[in-house]
Amino acid sequence: MRVSLFVTCLVDQLRPEVGLATAELLERAGCSVEFDPRQTCCGQPAFNSGYRSEARAVARTLIEALEGAEAVVTPSGSCCAMTRRYRELFAGEPEWRARGEALAAKTFELAAFLVDRLEVTALGARVAQRVSWHDSCHGLRELGLRAAPRALLARVAGLELVEAGLREECCGFGGTFAVKHDAISVAMADRKIDELESLGIDVVTGADLSCLMQLGGRLERRGSRIRALHFAELIAGGLPALAAAAEEPAR
Repeated sequence: MRVSLFVTCLVDQLRPEVGLATAELLERAGCSVEFDPRQTCCGQPAFNSGYRSEARAVARTLIEALEGAEAVVTPSGSCCAMTRRYRELFAGEPEWRARGEALAAKTFELAAFLVDRLEVTALGARVAQRVSWHDSCHGLRELGLRAAPRALLARVAGLELVEAGLREECCGFGGTFAVKHDAISVAMADRKIDELESLGIDVVTGADLSCLMQLGGRLERRGSRIRALHFAELIAGGLPALAAAAEEPAR
């Protein structure tokens, strides 16, 4: 299958390693990966902040760039979920609404695509670490993303998946929420981190870089030994990815 990678803004600008790891996993699963450089933002930040006109402008660019793809895969549950909102975003523009819905129908979050569409779970990974999965709000509540990533982690040799009691609780990022309500945002992240540290976790992983940046930033500030890695990095890179994360300077 020819797959077009929708890399997302945060991955492109702040953690390109996630995009490379995503391409690596797709290729291991037998896909041919393409990347259209015309892609920009899905429109989610503007949409969630009430700037609908601006959101439509960037969404049109994404639709034009990716609508010709056989399938679109993204390492972000929230960005995938945003394409499902194009029906609402373009409610008053029938042509763009139809094009947006067509793109949404063939846009998949990475774990869901591998497991549910390709029926691939074993990707030849080995990571001897205690790992906890963070269920990001958009992925869990809008896409129902729960079983697929755990199916992938279950096939990683040496990995011990430890389910935290607060795994489904928000990390406190929430886009502009973390900026407008920073004290609450930090408290929400610390609540989760307190539990992860009590469980002796080595790595917290998930399907949204935004959440992992939120948790990773607090982990670094607290001087914690826990690392925050996107699951694509963890599975594709294994121990080298962990070593690289440990060497990253605090942001």
